[in-house]
Amino acid sequence: MTKLTVETDNNWTKKKIKEAIHTEIEMLRKAAQRTQVKLRDFENKHGKFDRNSFYGKVDDLILVEWEGELETLKKLQEKLKSLEDITFEYK
Repeated sequence: MTKLTVETDNNWTKKKIKEAIHTEIEMLRKAAQRTQVKLRDFENKHGKFDRNSFYGKVDDLILVEWEGELETLKKLQEKLKSLEDITFEYK
């Protein structure tokens, strides 16, 4: 959990800081959704991902792309959780 403390009396500033973080959350959600669609498309075409069962049956470049998408999704989800866990404190 992250606690963000903002010292200001300006309500506009408080609102903008919160909006900026929520905008980033929405961008990360959309990026994660796009990545999940790519992964679903791969699974629909090739089946559930299992590197060992695909070895020699699927082009290596496709496997590298698939693994890259998995890693991208993992990182997006970590960043998203980090921002979603922020609590705000105003002084």
